Amino acid sequence: MQQYISQLNEAQREPVLQKEGPMIIIAGAGSGKTRVLTLRIAYLMHQGVDAFNILSLTFTNKAAREMKNRIADIVGASEAKNLWMGTFHSIFAKILRSEADKLGYPSNFTIYDSQDSLRAISGIIKEMQLDKDIYKPKQILGRISSFKNSLITVKAYFNDPDLQEADAMAKRPRMGEIYQAYVDRCFKSGAMDFDDLLLKTNELLTRFPEVLARYQNRFRYILVDEYQDTNHSQYLIVRALSDKFQNICVVGDDAQSIYAFRGANINNILNFQKDYQGVQTYRLEQNYRSTRNIVEAANTVMDHNKTKLDKVVWTANDFGPKIKVHRSLTDAEEGRFVASTIFEQKMQHQLNNGHFAILYRTNAQSRAMEDALRKRDIPYRIYGGLSFYQRKEIKDVLCYLRLVINPKDEEALVRVINYPARGIGDTTIEKLTVAANHYKRSIFEIMQNIDRIDLKLNSGTKQKLQDFVTMIQSFQVINENQDAFYLTDHVSKKTGLVQELKKDATPEGMAKIQNIEELLNGIKDFTEGQKEVDGARGSLSEFLEDVALATDLDKDTSDEDRVALMTIHLAKGLEFPHVFVVGMEEDLFPSAMSMSTRSELEEERRLFYVALTRAEHQAYLTYAQSRYRWGKLTDSEPSRFIEEIDGQYLEYLTPAETNYRFKPMVDKDIFGDVDKSKLRLSKPVSSTPPKYITDNQPKPEAAIRKLKPVSSQASSGATNLFDNQLTAGNIVMHERFGRGQVINLEGAGADKKAEIKFEVGGIKKLLLRFAKLEVIG
Repeated sequence: MQQYISQLNEAQREPVLQKEGPMIIIAGAGSGKTRVLTLRIAYLMHQGVDAFNILSLTFTNKAAREMKNRIADIVGASEAKNLWMGTFHSIFAKILRSEADKLGYPSNFTIYDSQDSLRAISGIIKEMQLDKDIYKPKQILGRISSFKNSLITVKAYFNDPDLQEADAMAKRPRMGEIYQAYVDRCFKSGAMDFDDLLLKTNELLTRFPEVLARYQNRFRYILVDEYQDTNHSQYLIVRALSDKFQNICVVGDDAQSIYAFRGANINNILNFQKDYQGVQTYRLEQNYRSTRNIVEAANTVMDHNKTKLDKVVWTANDFGPKIKVHRSLTDAEEGRFVASTIFEQKMQHQLNNGHFAILYRTNAQSRAMEDALRKRDIPYRIYGGLSFYQRKEIKDVLCYLRLVINPKDEEALVRVINYPARGIGDTTIEKLTVAANHYKRSIFEIMQNIDRIDLKLNSGTKQKLQDFVTMIQSFQVINENQDAFYLTDHVSKKTGLVQELKKDATPEGMAKIQNIEELLNGIKDFTEGQKEVDGARGSLSEFLEDVALATDLDKDTSDEDRVALMTIHLAKGLEFPHVFVVGMEEDLFPSAMSMSTRSELEEERRLFYVALTRAEHQAYLTYAQSRYRWGKLTDSEPSRFIEEIDGQYLEYLTPAETNYRFKPMVDKDIFGDVDKSKLRLSKPVSSTPPKYITDNQPKPEAAIRKLKPVSSQASSGATNLFDNQLTAGNIVMHERFGRGQVINLEGAGADKKAEIKFEVGGIKKLLLRFAKLEVIG
């Protein structure tokens, strides 16, 4: 143990060695906080603390896995397995499964993802015959989520006239009824959404003191990472669990608090010292990640925030290159600059694609970047896009599996009851839903008793419903004795899902079958991996919980050499040698929707701080003078955040905005020459011109004749090819269409054309006097 501690600096060593009492570690970006947390846990175990008595809460499963692996290397794998370490949601889901009966839920409750919740909300709005343009499902779900994270239950909502008045003013007077109906539907379906995992844990610990006491005695040492990102609900759980022994260690950085939009409360970290007595405060201020230039530039940005904790982040690293600032005319040109720079840096310095990240404020900005990267043949991966588990064919399989575990899951049942088609139409489903609501039973229970309830269904429909019930029950029997892989393989074939997809012979149809194969591969890996986990057997319920709690960034993509594209929010906790922060424009970053109050603007500034400090070696800030928004070209101005960086840390790749000269968009030649003979002169023109030319000077006419016109594209390497530079077989690069090969040439002079087969977009015929081509091979 001592060899690991000796590798720490003094500031890192102190919090590792403190065993008892409340403590806060204020950790600047890149200061080694994960290392400190890991060694603190290992040291507690080395000092005799039982692993079962330690609770470590992280914000991603990936972070938890990495920490547990590091701890295993120090104290041994068998002991590390006993740690309660994971995300808030995964740890509390585990607790709730053990205690679910106290809240009236089955232990195998379903965890709804955002799609499931949205479908449920949409269904409620439709049943209540409300205007979906006023009661927008996404907005309603977002409001319900904020209620739950602030511990505003349905009862609390109806006891708060201010909340009801706010919804009435927003023309949503029935918000409370929708909230009630959604909660009831989830309960009837034996389901919890993500927010419920926190809300129900609070309910459990509040309503059942004996349960709280049991977990207080179990978790005698609690560690919380990224404490600045906790919401009110998480804060209350941590307070409750740590109240007895007060051995709580929280780690965070107020400068990286960027999740207010989803309920995170920066006051949790700002007020920590008021919540506990005798708090020890430690500061990790040495940045090991970034160059001195990046660290000091980021500090100058944060100097503009008024709400912050005192700390001075510094680094002993080299000064490094200055932050490069680039202005483009359009967002498409911005994308081309980024792609070209990545291409050049890779060639010049033998870098991998994985050394680069492109960060943006909104997902919509990825399009221009993707287009440019594709044309340069640069592989990339978008984080936060459509998750593998959200694809239709995968979701269909998962819904069948969810029904095996929990037949009351109505969202899953309605999705697959008639897919593949088995003659159970919308009218039948509506009758089943009405009956289920009337009898306060699940739809599956109504189907099980279809002969005892008169729903005015013909015998053929009844038989189809009974066959569906029998099929699900047969899967349940198999699930008792087989692992998740065997059952999923059986379900995908027995339900007819694979056969249905095979009917579609298109590449898209084949890709869907390959996705199901990939799902089976993933389940096989999971079941094999679970053999190493104490008490796990690779069951279906274990797999479904792992999927439900997974995030996009939890996937291991270490073997993929791709440029990373993601929003800045998703980049938190990551680091890359080269980082491009694109769209640095007013109303985009900072966002126009986040500048109405000082606190919102300060959060945007913290977001920029996070973006800048992801870079280890080189940071680029890019912006466009005009950008398409909602189909219209709008003018932009540089972000205030660029101006807030001390100029000594910046290098402008394009002239500063003050030196900008208007670039005419109209060719001046169309106006012709001025006919000076028609001008009225105040004096008669002399017949002998003045002698202003000496004998040894060239005449102006001669000087002009020696000048050659320069192509406006010369600087980019793209030229208009009229002569014989181009031949069939040449490899060319086009600004818009990307890389291609010349197939054929025809015509001559100004009418000469080239037929080019592009890798993206197919064959195109271009007129060479207009085409801006660069011959690259």
